[in-house]
Amino acid sequence: MADIVTILINGTVISSLYALVAIGFTMIFGVGGTINLAHGGIITVGAFSAYYVTNAGLGIWAGVLAAMAVPALFSVLLYKGFAERRDDIIIVMILTLLASIVVEEVVRIVEGSQPKAIPALVSGTTELLGSSVQNNLLVVFVVSWLLIGGLFAFVNYSKTGKAILATSMSPRGAALVGIESDRINLYTWAIAGLLAGIAGLFLGSYQTANWAMGREPLILSFSIVVLGGLGSIRGSLVAAYVIGFLEVITTSAIDPRLSGLAGLVVLVVVLLVRPEGLFGRELAEA
Repeated sequence: MADIVTILINGTVISSLYALVAIGFTMIFGVGGTINLAHGGIITVGAFSAYYVTNAGLGIWAGVLAAMAVPALFSVLLYKGFAERRDDIIIVMILTLLASIVVEEVVRIVEGSQPKAIPALVSGTTELLGSSVQNNLLVVFVVSWLLIGGLFAFVNYSKTGKAILATSMSPRGAALVGIESDRINLYTWAIAGLLAGIAGLFLGSYQTANWAMGREPLILSFSIVVLGGLGSIRGSLVAAYVIGFLEVITTSAIDPRLSGLAGLVVLVVVLLVRPEGLFGRELAEA
């Protein structure tokens, strides 16, 4: 029973983190048609921003702010430097991939290959269904869902959010009513960077931070957005829980060395059977 509870708890928490990563990834594709391969690198930027701030003695909550602000700024710089004026999505993919490699190599050279511990947001444990759960995991889950809920509210009820939604559905139609696509893309990249950065901090406090920590979430994000439907926030949310639980069940009940395999299998099956995914290509549906 305890093992099943542990799997349920770990699956629920890790799925919420995957949702943060995948939603940002799919928003950039939905609005600008760009596949941002630097998304994994942005996760690393978020984790190490928090690591440096907390090591400077400013506290973990200052680290939370750094994990949101620095990756959002980094993501905006990537958009301005690589994606704003380039129509060739292949070139943009290559440039963002190179950016991710540079981030990894810089972190590896500066910090080495040893994992770095990021302090937990809160300490202590809570007894839940007969299993002892770290309070940090509960806070990670709650904050993740607050961010996801806030994003849904922003997209569906704010003026800027509706402009993002309109641009994702019809860039030409949005331009005809005066919506500036460059400004909307800029906002989207900033939001995606913020979500990836905070996910990096959560992963670092849940596990550890290292130079290659963004690779697996990026690969899983591919599986999630393809399963959910490219450009669909709702689809990414549902798919994050499917992939997250498959990942936890595979690594917990079968073999930890199979990490990432479930996501790749799902990716291949979906591409062969239902390439449009579960929810097609819509950015947001409340």
